[in-house]
Amino acid sequence: MNNMDISECVKEWEDLIVDYKRLEAINKDYATKLEEVGELQASCLKELNHQRYRMSIMTNALKRMEKKATKDERVANLEKEIMKRKAMLHEIEATLPKQNSLYLKVILGNVNVSILNKNDKFKYKDEYEKFKLILSAIAFVLAIANLYIDFRPLQLILIFLLVWYYCTLTIRESILKVNGSRIKGWWRLHHFVSTVVAGILLIWPQNESWEEFKHTFMWFIAYISVVQYMQFRYQSGVLYRLKALGARHNMDITIEGFHSWMWRGLSYLLPFLFGGYIFQLYIAYTLYHLSYNPDATWQVAALSMSFLLLGIGNTVTTFLVIPQKLNEQVQD
Repeated sequence: MNNMDISECVKEWEDLIVDYKRLEAINKDYATKLEEVGELQASCLKELNHQRYRMSIMTNALKRMEKKATKDERVANLEKEIMKRKAMLHEIEATLPKQNSLYLKVILGNVNVSILNKNDKFKYKDEYEKFKLILSAIAFVLAIANLYIDFRPLQLILIFLLVWYYCTLTIRESILKVNGSRIKGWWRLHHFVSTVVAGILLIWPQNESWEEFKHTFMWFIAYISVVQYMQFRYQSGVLYRLKALGARHNMDITIEGFHSWMWRGLSYLLPFLFGGYIFQLYIAYTLYHLSYNPDATWQVAALSMSFLLLGIGNTVTTFLVIPQKLNEQVQD
């Protein structure tokens, strides 16, 4: 091909013109389809909202009938049908683009982050899981290094990594939420609080209080990095098995805690989780005492309260899930 003469070049160009015309035709068809898709999406959303509006009117009417003690089998049947229809509408909604949450609008603006292709959704979720695993490994290495090397820039590298890690997690989880992931409640708030904690650690000056606390903090980071790796391996295996059986949602993700679906095959993870929660409470207690040091800055008291919130929140949430699952097993 590199030794073509002018005649061959002209012929090649003429062939390329034909190919380009085909490309133009395909692109025109693609642009038309895109417009059609946009119109169909708008029509679906309109019909979806219409369905929900009319069902809400029917639901209120059925509630009034129940209060009047109206005995009619059709009331119970309609309520069941409405519940089924809500689930069906939820499935339809998952195929349509969604509005960004307020947090994403502040961070990204009105950029559309909806992923409509199912395979692309799975890829994004898998990248999220790998991101958590890789960053946990890096944090573990840095934490161990800081235990043996007293070098302030190395400490700041680890803390800055934590700030970036948790900020990125909150954004990625918000995008996953838009695309159907069902992570919610405390486990999402946990990462927002952790972002604040990492930010406060970053601006904590290097004084006597920090020198007393830093080794405890490095051991904590090393410990939770190992626990997160154990959680990733365990939860990924459980989710894979349950998804294969059709028992879980395909966009479910691994989390820093215990959910009812994790019960199957659980034999060793809970003690390590509670060990991490106790470690957080111990850090809160340690920081509380350090806050009385003459050189203690406001960061010490703020971090003490933050770790107390994390420790209590994690412990209470986990304790609430376990009895709930035990009751479900008894009923089964």
